[in-house]
Amino acid sequence: MMLRNICRYHRQFGQGIWPFSFPQGQHVPSLSTHLQKARYTSATTERKKFYENVSISQGEGGLYEINLDKRKLKTPGGKLFTVSNEALAIAVATEWDVQKDTLKFYTMHLTTLCNTALDNPTQRTKDQMISAALKFLETDTICYRVEEPPGLVELQRNEWDPVMNWIEQRYNVVIGSSTSIMGPQIPEETKETFRQHLNSYNFWSLTGLEYVITQLKSLVLSFGLIDRHLSVEQAVLLSRLEEEYQIQQWGNVEWVHDYDMYELRARTAAGAMFVHLSSERTAVKRKILQD
Repeated sequence: MMLRNICRYHRQFGQGIWPFSFPQGQHVPSLSTHLQKARYTSATTERKKFYENVSISQGEGGLYEINLDKRKLKTPGGKLFTVSNEALAIAVATEWDVQKDTLKFYTMHLTTLCNTALDNPTQRTKDQMISAALKFLETDTICYRVEEPPGLVELQRNEWDPVMNWIEQRYNVVIGSSTSIMGPQIPEETKETFRQHLNSYNFWSLTGLEYVITQLKSLVLSFGLIDRHLSVEQAVLLSRLEEEYQIQQWGNVEWVHDYDMYELRARTAAGAMFVHLSSERTAVKRKILQD
């Protein structure tokens, strides 16, 4: 079954990373470490395509499964690959459907995130994930300001201050910024407000949100993106503000800059899409599955 008319938002940014697994008994670093590096031994692995048709089906408990010809997709941990709603199932199926003669596992962001949520390889709890996300607030990209050069100082103020003002008003908190290497002192009340907000997400959505935070290195920008205050392009550009300033001043290696930018957009877009799809139980009309 061909799925080429669906999930264009995801397919616009078609790069990613492949699911991972660890040998039995091997020390497993934190999930944040893996997401931050976004590089695994298996991420460079390619394999000859072994299926022709991709479809989805609804199985036990109303969960959706991915079928590669007559085979059921499984996670790296050996579990049956299942998702809670049809929209997410279609998005994952699209990742498999668009593969050509060679499977490029590093292009499958949503598959990776689903596998992470299903296998939970580091066995973390929801509270641990929330604490990890809040850690980023202490080193948030847009909280750290420079004192020079004047052009970058002005750029940070003009571009970052509106986002900071938005989130402080949106959540009724105080964050602030600092030129000190220690960063601003985040009030405990602010952390508690964000903790309660993060607790409103389910485990799967938190998996996607943490992935976005890791890409942007900013809790503030990630909230702006998930709350639809910022677009993917805006969030990525704001996360790379200093780098973009340096490029404007000194130039760049043409294809390297573009490749890095599109890669970051791809990962960020997939993470944001995963958060929203994991927060819903949606039924998608069957007709959109038709080629």
